[in-house]
Amino acid sequence: MEIKVLGTGCPKCKALAKAVEEVINEAGMDASVTKVEDINDIMQHGVMVTPALVVNGKVVASGKVPKKKEIKKLLNQ
Repeated sequence: MEIKVLGTGCPKCKALAKAVEEVINEAGMDASVTKVEDINDIMQHGVMVTPALVVNGKVVASGKVPKKKEIKKLLNQ
């Protein structure tokens, strides 16, 4: 599974990255997490509001930091 956390480095972006990594570790998932901070790369995903979560190339959340329970659901879709 390929996961990207899109954000320019703001506190919410960092919180999302941390929460995603915690969920992956707790669930023992085989996934790679990439933090994307370049605004041009973020815009290529069609995201206008950060932070955003991309799973296997699909934007699954944008503009908020989902709770860990919700992140787990998004990763298991």
